[in-house]
This record gives sequence, C-alpha cells and structure tokens, in this order.
Amino acid sequence: MTSTDTTTTPAFVPGPATPYQGDIARYWNAEARPVNLRLGDVDGLYHHHYGVGAVDHAALGDPEDSAYEKKLIAELHRLESAQTDVLLDHLGDVGHEDTLVDAGCGRGGSSVMAHQRFGCKVEGVTLSSAQADFGNRRAKELGIEDHVRARVCNMLDTPFEKGSVAASWNNESSMYVDLDDLFAEHARFLKVGGRYVTITGCWNPKYGQPSKWVSQINAHFECNIHSRREYLRAMADNRLVPQAVVDLTPETLPYWELRATSSLVTGIEEAFIESYRDGSFQYVLIAADRV
Repeated sequence: MTSTDTTTTPAFVPGPATPYQGDIARYWNAEARPVNLRLGDVDGLYHHHYGVGAVDHAALGDPEDSAYEKKLIAELHRLESAQTDVLLDHLGDVGHEDTLVDAGCGRGGSSVMAHQRFGCKVEGVTLSSAQADFGNRRAKELGIEDHVRARVCNMLDTPFEKGSVAASWNNESSMYVDLDDLFAEHARFLKVGGRYVTITGCWNPKYGQPSKWVSQINAHFECNIHSRREYLRAMADNRLVPQAVVDLTPETLPYWELRATSSLVTGIEEAFIESYRDGSFQYVLIAADRV
C-alpha cells in the first residue's frame, strides 16, 4: 500500500471535542516531568510509557558509585524501549510503503522506533500541541520528517481515509477515551486484515471492582482505566478480532521496583507496585486483526 492517500493534511483537523479532552490537552501541554525527559535524553527517544523485562543489575553497578544514578536512568530507558519493541513485534508484516498510526503518540518515541524498524510512514496523533511540536522537531533532527509526523488531532476523529492504514496502536493512551469510540475509529481507517495493538494498564475483573490503587492512578493521570473485559468486548463490537492477549504484569513490575529507588519518583510508584502485586491491576498487550 502506498502512503499517498493518507498524507494530505485537511484544512481542519478535529481537536478536543469535549471539555474533558480540553483538560487532557492542557495537562499534557504543561507536562515536563523529569521521568519522561531525562530518560529520553539518554538516546533521543522520548517515550510516555513504562518498561518491561528483567533489570540488568550488572549494568547498574555499585549503588555507592557516583555514576549509579546515570546508569539507573539509562536502564529505565532501556526497559521503556524494550516495551516498544514488544509492541512492534506484534504489528505483523509491515512494508516500506505502508502507513501506520500511533494514536496518542506523545513525544513520538514509538513512532520513531516503528519507522526505524520498518522503513514505513508513521502518523502520530495527540491532543497536545506541545507534544506534537516536540515530536516533529525531533523527527526533523533525525532527518525523517518525510516519514514520521505528529499532528494535533482527536484520536476518535482522525483525517485518515477509510481502509488506508496497515497497522495502528495505542501505547498506554486508551485510558483517556471511550473504548467503543476508539475501536470504531481504528476499524474505520484500518484495511481489512490490518493489525491493531494496544499495551495498557487495566483493572482485573476477577478483583471485582477497581481497587484503591487503581483509583489513585486514575486521579494522578486524570484518566479512566478500563477493565480487561471492556477491551475485549469493545473490540468484538468493532470488527477487531484478538489474535494475542499477553499478560505483561510480571514483566513490568521490575521496571517499577527500580524506578521507585530513583530520584525520578513521582509519588505514584507505590500504587503501581502494590496493585500489580495484589492482582487488582494488570499490564496487558492485546493484538487484534480488522475483519
């Protein structure tokens, strides 16, 4: 598939459609947490998600070493990028001529990694003009601005042509929207047979209701975490058929335990660690095909 049908920027790109979306845009326009920026400074890939995999304690060295904190930040960032690699592993066959959509792209780390792996075009959408500007500047610095672009856009109402996108994803951004609306939009612009992937935190239906830890996470990020059951139901209602459901909870816990020992703590680390340990919260990857 060529990308020529998806590159035209319309005269009007839908932005925040509700007061809540306006609040989220303002939240992320003002966000400048060191935990996001300092980790991205390691190699220029700026993420807005968490990490997976075992901690390389040998790389960290002695906690009493003056370079330990710098090494810890580099290790947290390595785990972040490993998380994106897991997502990209599930996108299926992507060609150089394909177009992908990064819904809720943040500062563009996942978009850049997708282009570097597949050589394709990646369209990022975010409600935050600050994030879009940051991501576009970074793409220009890398010389890939013809292939990687972020735009200020409501992920529930995008300008992409019906059936024009080979694959798409939400990397820890689906908790800001209604899932039926979200998956209806992905199903609209994905080609038949196209792949959708999400990595997300979700509350565990087996726990009964969202725990106090999940409520704390919602309040901290001004979001609305969904249950795993809600994801699967909304996908089924919108022609997205799961091909893989992977519980990444054991893989993400080491990231949080390491982050809690760093200078970059934000106060939400305990809620993530305890909710993962008591089973009320899960970190899940779902890959689904458009039928």
